[in-house]
Amino acid sequence: MSLDALKSLDLEKLQASWRSLDPENIGGWPLPFRVLIWVLIVVVIFFGGYMLLVSAKLDQLKGAQQAEVSKKADFESKAFKASNLDVYHKQLSEMEDSFGALLRQLPKETEVPGLLEDINQTGLGSGLDFEAINLLPEQVKDFYAEDPIDIKVKGDYHAFGSFVSGIAALPRIVTLHDFKVTPVGVRAAGDNAPPLLEMDITAKTYRYLDKQTDKTAGGKQK
Repeated sequence: MSLDALKSLDLEKLQASWRSLDPENIGGWPLPFRVLIWVLIVVVIFFGGYMLLVSAKLDQLKGAQQAEVSKKADFESKAFKASNLDVYHKQLSEMEDSFGALLRQLPKETEVPGLLEDINQTGLGSGLDFEAINLLPEQVKDFYAEDPIDIKVKGDYHAFGSFVSGIAALPRIVTLHDFKVTPVGVRAAGDNAPPLLEMDITAKTYRYLDKQTDKTAGGKQK
């Protein structure tokens, strides 16, 4: 009998033995089948234990590794800041000095009329004709107050540019907002003269509100 025939016969015997097994009498099964069942049971127990114990521990390990990376980055950041603490203190001192210099540019309440005069002189020196310059109601912010000034002037583009540059050069902090320019005709010099324009603009200056101001103003600022 050939080898293939022997293998076919053994396979047929194995299949016949498998079909003849009694599920309710595992102890009476042939030894190879009982060994196979025990191996399957061990594999299932091992796999279940892995899923319940080892897998959970691996997740904890992964979380701990991520936390370690985060803590290392945080430590490096804090170590860098600590090593540069003197530099930060110096920068903070310089910023405080700069901020104090800016605050000193903010006009006191009694200086606002002088600022109006400066704006008026800047406009006239730029060749503008003032139609109106009015101080609007003060607007109180966190630690400062805004004093808006409504300005209406006539002139040409060159005069407007000179006026804006002059305002920026004032020793006080003044910002310009809400530009509105409309043509109103030409100057008497003739058709070759630049067109005459009218500009509405809001200038804002700022006043620092210190603790003493808060005490004297009281509920007025609220």
